[in-house]
Order: sequence, then C-alpha cells, then structure tokens
Amino acid sequence: MRSPDPFVPSLFRVDRVWRESADTVTLGLLPIQGEIPAFRSGQFFMLYAFGIGEIPVSVSGLWGQGPLLHTVRAVGPVSQALCRLRPGDTLGVRGPYGSPWPLPQAEGGDLLLIAGGLGLAPLRSALLPALAERERYGRIALLYGARSPADLLFGEERGDWSSRGDLQVEVTVDHASPAWRGSVGVVPARISHTRFAPERAHAFVCGPEVMMRYSAAALLGAGVPPARIFLSLERNMKCAFAVCGRCQFGPTFVCRDGPVFSYDRIARLLSIREL
Repeated sequence: MRSPDPFVPSLFRVDRVWRESADTVTLGLLPIQGEIPAFRSGQFFMLYAFGIGEIPVSVSGLWGQGPLLHTVRAVGPVSQALCRLRPGDTLGVRGPYGSPWPLPQAEGGDLLLIAGGLGLAPLRSALLPALAERERYGRIALLYGARSPADLLFGEERGDWSSRGDLQVEVTVDHASPAWRGSVGVVPARISHTRFAPERAHAFVCGPEVMMRYSAAALLGAGVPPARIFLSLERNMKCAFAVCGRCQFGPTFVCRDGPVFSYDRIARLLSIREL
C-alpha cells in the first residue's frame, strides 16, 4: 500500500539485478503491495536504503510490464548500499517527481539523444517508448560516450540498437583499450557525424554538466533552436519537494521544476558551479 504521507517511502522488493559494469547495477523493483506508480520518461524516484539514507535516481525504464528499473552507480554510502541489494531484499521508494522528457513535442521531427556516462540510464526511458512508436518520429540518433569501454552500459541492448536500420547509434570513449575498435573522443564531437534536420529536431541531453554545456553549444552551432534542446540536471536533491533548498538553481529548484529543463531557460545558470 502506498503511504498517504508523501515524505514516507513505500516498500518495494528487489525482483531482479543486472550487473552493468564493475560499479553499476540496474535494479528491477516491484511494490510489496499495489501497482507500480505511473511515471513519465525523465522523472525520478527517491530510493531509500534502510538505516543509511535516500538518493534521487531517474527511471531507466520498465522490464516488460514490470518491474520498475533504476540504474545506480556506487559512488557514496547510499548508492553503494543500493548496489549491494539482491533479489528479495527490500528498500523504500517514493515518487515519481520532476519534469519529463518532452517526447510529445518531438513527434513529427528528428530526435537526438545525447548521453554521457550514467546519463544513458534516464535517456533509455525516452528511447524505448520512441522506438516502440517509431512511426511518430523522423530520424532518431543515440550518441553515447563513456570513460572507457568497460564503463559502457546496457551492452547487449546497445548491440540490438546498433543493428536496427531505423536508429543511428554513435558510441565513443575517452580512453580506449587495445581491443577497442570504436571511436575515441568526447561525445559532443559525434554531433557532426549525425544525420538530422536541425530546424525540426529535438535534442535530449543527460550526463556530466561540462559534457552537457559542450553538447548544447555544438547543437546550437548545428542550428538546433535553444528551446528544442533539453538537459536533465543532477544537482544535489534531498527532499524532492523544494523545501530543503539543497537543489536550488538560481530561481528554480531542480527537484520541483526539473530535472529536465529547456536550454533557453537555464543557459545562463549553467555557468554557476554547484557548491
């Protein structure tokens, strides 16, 4: 049963765990009681590791009709605890929160999904429904960069995406291993290799902020209007209700007004470093 108090998490059970890389897992979560809450691509949930704390994690999709998927990298006490969970373990979940990727606005035009590192996880939740209704879009391209080949996520699924004739996939790494046969370099540089019509394209971007700034600049240089470039910010969120002030970003709060923002709305603020 979902808690009537929005600050109190509901109980979820870990149904499945996928190992994505040495420090990253995807958790498949099912509610102990009731149904999976309705969410939109790009929104996030607060995941609570009992006795340790909670963190915001964007939805990376659904596994068929369930479970709810969250992809987590072990970088702090809470995320490390979440990455240690096994099938049958329980955790707290509250949400969803935040603004979604504007997939309906992109219909009828080209769609670019530009991901850096773990940013592929929230963009996966936009890519899957776009591919499920492929006829609604023009060209679709996925541009994805990671630190090394070992850090690339969703390996088997990326292979399936690359084999499709109706999806352009560009993958690059910062540092290559001797066995790597793909591109080496930063992901914004792959925009010039992408087939799209800038005047009718929407771009969704998620990753480290420096990568998003350079990607936005490259998209603007290619002719994509700033109002059609959308970024998902990952500023420090704590309450998800715009009460604690931890994620305040100028006049906005990332948890309430984001995490997805149009570039024309936040371009000036992107130069402000997180404290």
